[in-house]
This record gives sequence, C-alpha cells and structure tokens, in this order.
Amino acid sequence: MTQEQEQEFVAQIRNYITEHLPLNQLSDEELDEKIGMIVQDKLKGQYCPINQRVSLQEQIYGSIRGFGILDSILKDETITEVMINGPDHIFVEKSGKLTQLNKRFESERSLEDVIQRIVGLAGREVHQASPICDARLPDGSRVNVVLSPIALSGHTVTIRKFSKDPMTIEKLIQYGSLTQEIADNLERLVKAKYNIFISGGTGSGKTTFLNALSNYIPKDERVITIEDSAELQIKGVENLVSLETRNANASGVGAITIRDLIKSSLRMRPERIVVGEVRGGEALDMLQAMNTGHDGSLSTGHANSTHDMLSRLETMVLQGAAGLPLEAIRQQIASAVDIIIHLSRMRDKTRKTLEITEVVGYENGQIILNPLYVFKEDEKSTAQKVSGSLQRTENPLQNILKLQAAGLDTKI
Repeated sequence: MTQEQEQEFVAQIRNYITEHLPLNQLSDEELDEKIGMIVQDKLKGQYCPINQRVSLQEQIYGSIRGFGILDSILKDETITEVMINGPDHIFVEKSGKLTQLNKRFESERSLEDVIQRIVGLAGREVHQASPICDARLPDGSRVNVVLSPIALSGHTVTIRKFSKDPMTIEKLIQYGSLTQEIADNLERLVKAKYNIFISGGTGSGKTTFLNALSNYIPKDERVITIEDSAELQIKGVENLVSLETRNANASGVGAITIRDLIKSSLRMRPERIVVGEVRGGEALDMLQAMNTGHDGSLSTGHANSTHDMLSRLETMVLQGAAGLPLEAIRQQIASAVDIIIHLSRMRDKTRKTLEITEVVGYENGQIILNPLYVFKEDEKSTAQKVSGSLQRTENPLQNILKLQAAGLDTKI
C-alpha cells in the first residue's frame, strides 16, 4: 500500500467503527482487538506484510483513542522534537537535524481533534477565545499549541519529547559536556546549597542539565519543584512536591502562575526550591526566596551569555516590580545568585557547557563575575565540527563560606 492508500484505508475503517461499534462501552483492549479483527477481515485475499498490518491497526486505534499518526512518530526513540505546521507539514528533529516527514493529517479537523485530546488529557483548554496553550503528554513530553487563525499556516503543535531515562551527570560526562572533576565540584556546590542558575538559548539543554544537577540534592531534604509543564525527574527524594501552572479557563479566570506557586511554596517549609524556568515577574519572587534563607535553589533562564543572563534577570524583575531602582535590583541579584552555568547549542548542533561562573558581588553599579571554567576549542575544531573542553581558569572560588558551613572541601 502507498501512503495515500494507507490513509484512505485508515479513514474508511475508522468511519466504519465509529458508526457501527458502541465506543463508549468498549475498553481500550476490546477496541484494539475489534480493530485487529476488522483489519484482518478487510485485507482478506490481499497481500499485506505483517508490519504494515500492525501499523494500520495502530493508526486506526490512534485515530479513535490515541493521537492518530502522532502515535507512531512519538514511539520513535530517535526523534527528540516534533513540529506540526498545519495538517500537511510535519517536521521532526533527529540528532539535532530537522527533516520533513512524508506524513500528513487528513484535514485541519482531524488535527484539531488530536489537539483537543492532548490538552484534555492534561486538564487544559484551547479554543478560539484562548488559542495558545502549554500542556504535556501522559509520558511527560512538553507540548505547545497555537490554533489558527493566530497560526497562519494552520494549527501549530510543537512537542519536546520526554526522555524515558532521566539525564544524569554520568551521561553528561559520557557525552563530553563535563569532566569528572567538574562534576565533583558541582556536586559539592549543590550539597553546600549554592544558588545555581542555568542559562542558555532554546534547545541548549537547560532543563536536561537542571534535571541532572537536581539529582545531587540530598535525599533527605524537602524539595518543591515549580514548572509550566512538569518535566523534571528527580529520583530518590521522598519529600518531593511537584507544582505545575494552570491556564485561565474559558471565562478568563482560574490561572495559576509560576509567581503564585513560588509565593505558595515559601509557606510549605521548603529546603530547596527548583523552578523549571523563570521568564517574567516571578524572577523577583525567586530572588527574594534565595535572599531570605531558601538557599540551594536551582533554576534556568533564556540568555546568550552569563552577562546576558544578568541583564535578562534585571528586565524580568522590572516586569514584576516596575518601580524598583536598578541599583537595588542588581544588589538583589548579586546577593541571591551564587553560580551561573551557561550552555549553548554549537554550530555542529552539539550541546556544550560553555562557562561556569561565580557571582561575587556588586561594585560601582555593576555585578562582578568570576569565571571558574571556560570552554575552549582545540586544534581539532573545524567549521563543521566543534572540539574542545571546559578549562579551569586561574581564578579561585571566592565565596567559600557555604562550603565551609557544610564541612566540605573548599578547593574548587
């Protein structure tokens, strides 16, 4: 069967099933069994390879109870991101490279059905009155939806796939992003409750790195995680509370923001607050939490460099409190943030840790940074391939009080 014949067959069987079977009375297993029998009956006398029969059965089931053609795409472990620009254009990312798939949704309507199924499972709503929505799939994959006519090319869906295996520092060492020595130093900084900010551009691996770093948190602490869509996979911590934001309903009420959750978390006796990403006025609440005894906080933010992250934080704080003088904001940032780790997606699509910098204070109107590790390319680097490693600078770690208080080695 060609791609077109497959889609026609799937549509024909799905229509037959929805008209003739009591779907609301059938369990998932019963429906799958019925679909298998009908497919076998319809293909009687025709040659059809077993893998194609299985694929047809999965597509039909997916179009009724799953996510249609998305099901087979999401099952592919090599795909890290899925981009749907209207029913006719589906792109995927594999190994950092984008390719267009030879697949399409039957119509805008069938794509909208899948969208409603996705957001419905996450307890969210998306419609013409509220056409933008963030949600997640049952497996934890992050989903962003923008409906037409806001999206001119048709309903747009972007899915950042969720890794079934949590990222660990060991894996980052294996990929060459860190060395064992740097990992040991980061472990001591996390255990000594340094406030750490991870910066980087889109797709640079901030959440992945945060996930790996958060697994250094001592297992006997009370940890509160706050995210737009829950992605963090902190293992081994018994006293873990995961909080997730909520969009407003159709009437425009009921929204719960990251800012609301940070304020609420302060009344939950946290020992650690982990915020998936700060991107607005909640930066002020995050900094205030760091400055009022909630050390050991971890978070991420979009920025192109460590200096840029500080400027972005200033802008975000101003969104939350427009009247604050810049000097007060900078002093707040300098006293709250201890370490900034900057990541980047390089020209060859690999992700690298570019800098680990200490924030040492505020002087003459400027926040002073003390670079500890800086990425340097070596002679093997070419225009197509980046080769290099994080090199230790000659600058010693200046703020060693937390390491001393935790009884840990102060030599970083």
